[in-house]
Amino acid sequence: MDFVQVLADCGGLLPVIRIIKNVFNLIKILVPIILILMGAIDLMKAVMASDDKEIKAATSKLIKRAIAAVAVFLAVFLVDIIMGLVGDSGAEDDEDAMSWSDCWKSA
Repeated sequence: MDFVQVLADCGGLLPVIRIIKNVFNLIKILVPIILILMGAIDLMKAVMASDDKEIKAATSKLIKRAIAAVAVFLAVFLVDIIMGLVGDSGAEDDEDAMSWSDCWKSA
């Protein structure tokens, strides 16, 4: 199936779906990188200060950021799964039309 046919079958929403998928992929890549960099900077500052209280605070911050990063990553993953599952219900009446999951997968 060529691009023009997929675009027509998706109701012209293929560019929007592509942008959404690109943003999701960007989030999946950037969140762990930002977490590692910020955690390393905080821990480096605490170790340089040689203060146990600051090291504990930096470790606590790192754990909280890791939990937030996992939550963001899981939210993106769940949206991806839900789009795939809910999308299958779109083209049951018309056999020639693509379902949302087909549009989601082709993007």
